Amino acid sequence: MNGFVQRHVDSVMGMLQGWDRMRFRGTIRMLANLPGMSRFLSYRGHLLKDFAGYAKAVSRQIRSASLAVAEGQDRPVVHLQSPVVNKEQIALEIARRDQLKSGLIAVLTSVESCYSYNVRSNREQGLLELYPQARKCQHLYHYYLHERFGLCYARLQTWFPFTLFIGLNGREWLGRQMDQAGIKYLRADNCFPWISDLEAAQHLADAQTHLDWPTELQAIAEAVNPGLAELIGSWQIGYYWSLEQSEYASDVLFKQAAELDKLYPDLVRHAMESFRSPQVLRFLGRRVERGITPRFAGEVTSDLTRRVEGVRVKHSINQNSVKMYNKAGNVMRVETTFNDIRDLRAPRLVEGKVRWDPMRKGVADIARRQEVSAASNQRYLEALAAVETPLPVKELTDGLSRAVSWQGRRVRGLNLLGEDAAVLLALGGAEHLIKGFRNRDVQQVLFAGEAKDAAERRRRCGKGTRTLRLLRAHGLIQKVSHTHRYLLTQKGRQAIAALHAVREADIHKLLKAA
Repeated sequence: MNGFVQRHVDSVMGMLQGWDRMRFRGTIRMLANLPGMSRFLSYRGHLLKDFAGYAKAVSRQIRSASLAVAEGQDRPVVHLQSPVVNKEQIALEIARRDQLKSGLIAVLTSVESCYSYNVRSNREQGLLELYPQARKCQHLYHYYLHERFGLCYARLQTWFPFTLFIGLNGREWLGRQMDQAGIKYLRADNCFPWISDLEAAQHLADAQTHLDWPTELQAIAEAVNPGLAELIGSWQIGYYWSLEQSEYASDVLFKQAAELDKLYPDLVRHAMESFRSPQVLRFLGRRVERGITPRFAGEVTSDLTRRVEGVRVKHSINQNSVKMYNKAGNVMRVETTFNDIRDLRAPRLVEGKVRWDPMRKGVADIARRQEVSAASNQRYLEALAAVETPLPVKELTDGLSRAVSWQGRRVRGLNLLGEDAAVLLALGGAEHLIKGFRNRDVQQVLFAGEAKDAAERRRRCGKGTRTLRLLRAHGLIQKVSHTHRYLLTQKGRQAIAALHAVREADIHKLLKAA
């Protein structure tokens, strides 16, 4: 059981994990790069001097074929004056107006930026050349009440290379799955404050990852862009599918909204005051050794935003983030968003051996992305499990600073302003929350650099053993059976939360609170 849920088991119904927003990108690989586009024009017998006219003619062909789908189903085509309007809201209003239950809702058209091509004169070589260029063109948004996914959209670029984006929501999809399975639930926006059978719902959410994604997405692509088949003819250069953006959410369902309201301000305060750059890096799967890894080049930020739904805390590393917010009264959501996965790893079977290579955006690695996203949420929730200690800080620290008897031996009290506090804070790091820690992890906190000889290594090992025994005697850690690893106890998490709060708090605020 997740440590956070276990910590609040009396107040929580359970937890539901699964995909939230997913945005897939369909790329015609041959047309999406300069050499491939040049070969395509050559194979089709089109000269560069005629490219402008040919490109316009093909764009009109693609656009007309796509809009004919809406005309054939008697669905409206709405031309938008601005690309920043809420397209989903417009689609939902049309669906309500026409009382639609399934199928195409409408096609919304909008002029937006895109990546395409143009032709210029190379005076040095005395010839025309094709080059990529950021341009603007009309995009067609097909909004559906899909039989499987529910409300979703497909965004077609009407100029070369005809890139297609498909957006859907895993919670919308899950609602349809639960309807078919006969599971009762309450829904608020894209979350479920109550589900009659959480375990069965979790099985349905887990199954989403293992869908035959290329087949499902290709079916949508053929409906949205029927003109592509005539353009490419018998060539096998269809869409390649990648998961460009993903959100994976872990929803903790509280029994009463009042219980979450009481706890949530402390969670927000702890997240903003205690989660520094090393913790955020670890949450999102980055390896950190004694601070920020020297290979990291980017920006780590944390921000707090008050929205209509509730208060959101967001920790970002460049384009990726993990965030927490409350919604629908009794739902606390932790959500990991991946827009850039170049720093993540996925296993590959190469010549009978498993090799860890950079993760691909392609749907082939969607299961690994789910695993990494779920682990990020898990680490974040485990780090929050220390919040809401019922003990006054004075009572907690006084007990730890006194000597105790353990296994028939006297064990000294902890120095909470010195070395013992530093060790305890380090062991509470996100990298130790799930797998635990060992003697060598304690040594890394106590000593700098490598040991010079065997005698020095033995001395360090002994110091680490005594430190672990000290923390065990005070009930702050417990040994994992049949291993050399240790985990924090509930009391240990409380102590770390108290130390973080005291170390980060302003002295004037402490005096006022006292």
